Amino acid sequence: MLEALGEWMGYPYYFTVYGGEAPPRTGSAHATIYPYGAFETADGRQVFIALQNDREWAAFCQVVLDDPVLAEDDRYRTNADRFRHRDHLDAVIRPALRRLTADELLQRLDHARIANAPLNDLHAFASHPQLQARRRWRDVETPGGPVRALLPPTVARGWRARMDPVPAVGEHTDAILGELGYTPAEREALREAGVIG
Repeated sequence: MLEALGEWMGYPYYFTVYGGEAPPRTGSAHATIYPYGAFETADGRQVFIALQNDREWAAFCQVVLDDPVLAEDDRYRTNADRFRHRDHLDAVIRPALRRLTADELLQRLDHARIANAPLNDLHAFASHPQLQARRRWRDVETPGGPVRALLPPTVARGWRARMDPVPAVGEHTDAILGELGYTPAEREALREAGVIG
Protein backbone atom coordinates (compact mmCIF):
# COMPACT_ATOMS: atom_id res chain seq x y z
CA MET A 1 0.00 0.00 0.00
CA LEU A 2 2.80 2.44 0.86
CA GLU A 3 4.38 1.82 -2.53
CA ALA A 4 1.08 2.51 -4.33
CA LEU A 5 0.65 5.71 -2.33
CA GLY A 6 4.22 6.56 -3.23
CA GLU A 7 3.29 6.29 -6.90
CA TRP A 8 0.36 8.66 -6.34
CA MET A 9 2.65 11.07 -4.53
CA GLY A 10 5.23 11.09 -7.34
CA TYR A 11 4.39 14.53 -8.71
CA PRO A 12 4.33 16.35 -5.35
CA TYR A 13 7.48 14.46 -4.28
CA TYR A 14 9.47 15.65 -7.31
CA PHE A 15 7.95 19.11 -6.97
CA THR A 16 9.08 19.31 -3.32
CA VAL A 17 12.52 17.72 -3.51
CA TYR A 18 13.63 19.17 -6.84
CA GLY A 19 11.46 22.28 -7.03
CA GLY A 20 12.29 23.52 -3.55
CA GLU A 21 8.78 23.95 -2.18
CA ALA A 22 5.93 21.60 -1.29
CA PRO A 23 2.61 22.17 -3.07
CA PRO A 24 -0.07 23.55 -0.72
CA ARG A 25 -2.29 21.04 1.06
CA THR A 26 -5.87 20.86 -0.06
CA GLY A 27 -7.36 19.50 3.14
CA SER A 28 -8.35 16.17 4.59
CA ALA A 29 -11.67 16.82 6.27
CA HIS A 30 -14.59 14.44 5.69
CA ALA A 31 -17.82 15.64 4.10
CA THR A 32 -20.09 14.00 6.70
CA ILE A 33 -18.01 12.82 9.70
CA TYR A 34 -16.60 14.82 12.61
CA PRO A 35 -14.00 14.73 14.09
CA TYR A 36 -12.14 13.45 11.05
CA GLY A 37 -9.02 14.84 9.44
CA ALA A 38 -5.70 16.37 10.40
CA PHE A 39 -5.23 17.97 13.81
CA GLU A 40 -2.17 19.95 14.89
CA THR A 41 -0.27 18.96 18.03
CA ALA A 42 1.92 20.80 20.54
CA ASP A 43 5.10 20.00 18.62
CA GLY A 44 3.76 21.43 15.35
CA ARG A 45 3.13 18.03 13.77
CA GLN A 46 -0.25 16.89 12.48
CA VAL A 47 -2.11 13.69 13.28
CA PHE A 48 -4.88 12.31 11.11
CA ILE A 49 -7.89 11.10 13.11
CA ALA A 50 -10.70 9.00 11.60
CA LEU A 51 -13.39 8.82 14.27
CA GLN A 52 -16.29 6.91 12.74
CA ASN A 53 -18.85 5.81 15.33
CA ASP A 54 -20.39 6.60 18.70
CA ARG A 55 -18.24 4.06 20.60
CA GLU A 56 -15.16 5.80 19.26
CA TRP A 57 -16.62 9.19 20.22
CA ALA A 58 -17.04 8.08 23.84
CA ALA A 59 -13.50 6.64 23.90
CA PHE A 60 -12.14 9.79 22.23
CA CYS A 61 -13.67 11.99 24.93
CA GLN A 62 -12.55 9.77 27.80
CA VAL A 63 -9.11 8.57 26.69
CA VAL A 64 -7.88 11.21 24.27
CA LEU A 65 -9.45 14.43 25.53
CA ASP A 66 -9.68 13.31 29.18
CA ASP A 67 -13.19 14.81 29.20
CA PRO A 68 -15.82 12.04 29.58
CA VAL A 69 -18.53 14.63 30.27
CA LEU A 70 -18.24 15.88 26.69
CA ALA A 71 -19.43 12.47 25.45
CA GLU A 72 -22.67 12.94 27.41
CA ASP A 73 -23.47 16.33 25.88
CA ASP A 74 -26.70 15.93 23.88
CA ARG A 75 -25.36 18.20 21.13
CA TYR A 76 -22.73 15.56 20.27
CA ARG A 77 -24.36 12.18 20.92
CA THR A 78 -24.45 11.00 17.29
CA ASN A 79 -22.21 11.67 14.34
CA ALA A 80 -24.98 13.74 12.73
CA ASP A 81 -25.11 15.85 15.91
CA ARG A 82 -21.32 16.23 16.00
CA PHE A 83 -21.19 17.17 12.34
CA ARG A 84 -24.02 19.70 12.75
CA HIS A 85 -22.14 21.32 15.68
CA ARG A 86 -18.63 20.80 14.30
CA ASP A 87 -17.65 24.48 14.48
CA HIS A 88 -18.35 24.63 18.21
CA LEU A 89 -16.85 21.19 18.78
CA ASP A 90 -13.78 22.11 16.74
CA ALA A 91 -13.19 25.03 19.10
CA VAL A 92 -13.07 22.52 21.98
CA ILE A 93 -11.09 19.69 20.34
CA ARG A 94 -8.31 21.56 18.53
CA PRO A 95 -7.01 23.46 21.60
CA ALA A 96 -7.11 20.24 23.65
CA LEU A 97 -5.08 18.34 21.04
CA ARG A 98 -2.58 21.21 20.73
CA ARG A 99 -1.61 20.52 24.35
CA LEU A 100 -0.37 17.02 23.38
CA THR A 101 2.68 16.10 21.34
CA ALA A 102 2.07 14.01 18.23
CA ASP A 103 3.51 10.93 19.97
CA GLU A 104 1.26 11.46 23.01
CA LEU A 105 -1.80 11.88 20.80
CA LEU A 106 -0.97 8.81 18.70
CA GLN A 107 -0.52 6.74 21.86
CA ARG A 108 -3.87 7.88 23.27
CA LEU A 109 -5.65 7.23 19.96
CA ASP A 110 -4.16 3.72 19.78
CA HIS A 111 -5.25 3.07 23.36
CA ALA A 112 -8.78 4.26 22.49
CA ARG A 113 -8.75 2.03 19.36
CA ILE A 114 -9.38 4.94 17.01
CA ALA A 115 -7.90 4.96 13.49
CA ASN A 116 -5.03 7.40 13.26
CA ALA A 117 -1.74 8.15 11.56
CA PRO A 118 0.88 10.84 11.69
CA LEU A 119 0.47 13.15 8.75
CA ASN A 120 3.89 13.12 7.13
CA ASP A 121 5.13 15.92 4.99
CA LEU A 122 6.82 15.02 1.71
CA HIS A 123 10.30 15.12 3.23
CA ALA A 124 9.21 12.53 5.83
CA PHE A 125 7.70 10.45 3.02
CA ALA A 126 10.96 10.66 1.05
CA SER A 127 12.91 9.35 4.04
CA HIS A 128 10.34 6.71 5.11
CA PRO A 129 12.28 3.70 6.40
CA GLN A 130 9.92 1.20 4.76
CA LEU A 131 10.71 2.52 1.28
CA GLN A 132 14.42 2.20 2.04
CA ALA A 133 14.05 -1.29 3.57
CA ARG A 134 12.17 -2.52 0.49
CA ARG A 135 14.76 -0.95 -1.83
CA ARG A 136 12.12 1.11 -3.67
CA TRP A 137 14.50 3.89 -4.80
CA ARG A 138 16.60 3.98 -7.96
CA ASP A 139 18.93 6.65 -9.28
CA VAL A 140 17.84 7.74 -12.74
CA GLU A 141 19.99 9.86 -15.02
CA THR A 142 18.48 13.04 -16.45
CA PRO A 143 19.94 15.83 -18.58
CA GLY A 144 20.07 17.90 -15.37
CA GLY A 145 21.83 15.23 -13.32
CA PRO A 146 20.72 12.13 -11.42
CA VAL A 147 17.46 12.04 -9.47
CA ARG A 148 16.34 9.52 -6.89
CA ALA A 149 13.12 8.01 -8.26
CA LEU A 150 10.59 5.57 -6.84
CA LEU A 151 10.13 2.26 -8.55
CA PRO A 152 6.57 1.66 -9.82
CA PRO A 153 4.51 -0.17 -7.16
CA THR A 154 3.88 -3.24 -9.36
CA VAL A 155 5.95 -6.22 -8.22
CA ALA A 156 5.91 -9.50 -10.17
CA ARG A 157 8.24 -12.46 -10.19
CA GLY A 158 10.42 -12.47 -13.29
CA TRP A 159 9.60 -8.87 -14.20
CA ARG A 160 11.67 -5.76 -13.54
CA ALA A 161 10.60 -2.17 -13.98
CA ARG A 162 12.56 -0.19 -16.56
CA MET A 163 14.19 2.88 -15.11
CA ASP A 164 15.93 4.23 -18.20
CA PRO A 165 17.62 7.63 -18.32
CA VAL A 166 15.28 10.54 -19.00
CA PRO A 167 16.00 11.71 -22.57
CA ALA A 168 16.94 15.26 -23.38
CA VAL A 169 14.38 17.33 -25.27
CA GLY A 170 14.51 16.21 -28.88
CA GLU A 171 16.96 13.37 -28.24
CA HIS A 172 14.75 10.78 -29.93
CA THR A 173 12.91 13.00 -32.42
CA ASP A 174 14.68 11.68 -35.53
CA ALA A 175 14.31 8.04 -34.47
CA ILE A 176 10.60 8.41 -33.72
CA LEU A 177 9.81 10.32 -36.89
CA GLY A 178 11.84 7.76 -38.85
CA GLU A 179 9.70 4.97 -37.36
CA LEU A 180 6.62 6.94 -38.44
CA GLY A 181 7.91 6.97 -42.02
CA TYR A 182 9.36 10.48 -42.27
CA THR A 183 12.39 10.60 -44.57
CA PRO A 184 15.59 12.40 -43.55
CA ALA A 185 14.66 15.21 -45.99
CA GLU A 186 11.17 15.57 -44.47
CA ARG A 187 12.64 15.68 -40.95
CA GLU A 188 15.12 18.35 -42.03
CA ALA A 189 12.27 20.39 -43.54
CA LEU A 190 10.39 20.16 -40.23
CA ARG A 191 13.52 21.26 -38.39
CA GLU A 192 14.04 24.25 -40.75
CA ALA A 193 10.38 25.24 -40.29
CA GLY A 194 10.86 25.24 -36.51
CA VAL A 195 8.34 22.43 -36.00
CA ILE A 196 10.99 20.28 -34.29
CA GLY A 197 14.22 21.25 -32.55
